Amino acid sequence: MQYRSIVRIIGLLVMLFSLTMVPPALVAVIYKDGEGATFMQALVISLLIGLAAWYPNRHLKEELKAREGFLIVVLFWTVLGSIAAIPFLLSSQPDLSISNAFFEAFSALTTTGATVITGLEGLPKAILFYRHLLQWLGGMGIIVLAVAVLPMLGIGGMQLYRCETPGPVKDNKMTPRIAETAKALWYIYLALTLLCAGAYWLAGMSAFDALGHSFSTVSIGGFSSYDDSMGAFDSQLINTICVVFLLIAGVNFSLHFGAFSRRGINLRNYWCDAEVRVFLLFQLILTLICFMVLLDSGIYQSPEETLDYALFQAVSISTTAGFGTHSFSEWPLFLPVLLILSSFVGGCAGSTGGGMKVVRFVLLLLQGGRELKRLVHPRAMFSIRLNEKAVPDRVIDAVWGFFAAYALVFAICLVALMATGLDDITAFSATAACLNNLGPGLGSVASHYGDISDVAKWILVLAMLFGRLEIFTLLVLFTPAFWKS
Repeated sequence: MQYRSIVRIIGLLVMLFSLTMVPPALVAVIYKDGEGATFMQALVISLLIGLAAWYPNRHLKEELKAREGFLIVVLFWTVLGSIAAIPFLLSSQPDLSISNAFFEAFSALTTTGATVITGLEGLPKAILFYRHLLQWLGGMGIIVLAVAVLPMLGIGGMQLYRCETPGPVKDNKMTPRIAETAKALWYIYLALTLLCAGAYWLAGMSAFDALGHSFSTVSIGGFSSYDDSMGAFDSQLINTICVVFLLIAGVNFSLHFGAFSRRGINLRNYWCDAEVRVFLLFQLILTLICFMVLLDSGIYQSPEETLDYALFQAVSISTTAGFGTHSFSEWPLFLPVLLILSSFVGGCAGSTGGGMKVVRFVLLLLQGGRELKRLVHPRAMFSIRLNEKAVPDRVIDAVWGFFAAYALVFAICLVALMATGLDDITAFSATAACLNNLGPGLGSVASHYGDISDVAKWILVLAMLFGRLEIFTLLVLFTPAFWKS
């Protein structure tokens, strides 16, 4: 294990990440909210930390292997999550403890969207913008941006990309070179963000709110500048825009790349993909269920208003964005529980959504169907096909292994939270919300996570990391075989 090379790379990443303190500092100057000094201090501190890690090891440029790649990815998220907490620790508004500052930072960077802060409307603009920015950077994975930049500094990136990219099949690349792939992803990501911000602005948001909420929408993060989240705007048009871009961001970004390539626009790529079809069908079914239950309960005055809230909340929760409306708590308990369970499915592989990913559930269902056929025809040979291609058994085995590991991590986190004194509904929903990178829960964490114990918060931070790194990338570090030379 090339430990000094790993420290060198982490130092470079920390120095690059320190530049994220500059935009909030500029926002502080524009709005004169007094937080400019906070972010400049954070910039200096993070630069010094990165320099201290990089400078003594600057001449070490060994080639990365798979094991180093896994360790760097895990250290990347843990170290950068810790660095991201510095402005929250230095700021007097909000005045956060160490546990709360780290929880907020990791929640933002992993696009979980759970918050310990109340009274968001009264916070400095720079702090609000910083929360949105962290989600935007974490949405695509800052590691992909780093892979596009670090090759110029003599660092190969393929191992990092394979450890970071979500989904069961990680060897597919959209372009021959990994740097080109990373750049293509970010161009698409940036274009979607600008389109979303423009749509929000035209729909009536202020420029600040439009940009910030576009960051949290395209990243499927869910942070808002208001305690009532999207409900603060009370606009069906804004809700619809949010739904559209959540659905776009919930689709595999490689399909976006293929649909808008140099050969022209080809939208058939979306409909030809089985995962996208299941994803959209799943959203439709959830919306219809919510609509019918809400219509029967008579909470809203008209069918149009009922459909607006049903569609928005179904898509927001099931894609793991976690945006809410002020009336969500008034719904029959059946619906919030159903939607939180839907977050286990999440978005498509290769999207900014959380959860286990749609393609894994599709493969699990297909495998279940194959086992039923084998019961009827024990000697027959059945293959699982996805997008008209046979899926290798090793992929099916990996999906089953992932599902088992996901269930195990969920059970451990759930029991650990209950051991801290949380009731069953709160513990279950908080575990699901953080492991699926969803955000809002039920019970004591329905509106925020500020009232739970510090121990519970650290357990949930670990759950966020497991969810963001898709279990295996972090779990492999706990195996003795990983550390054997």
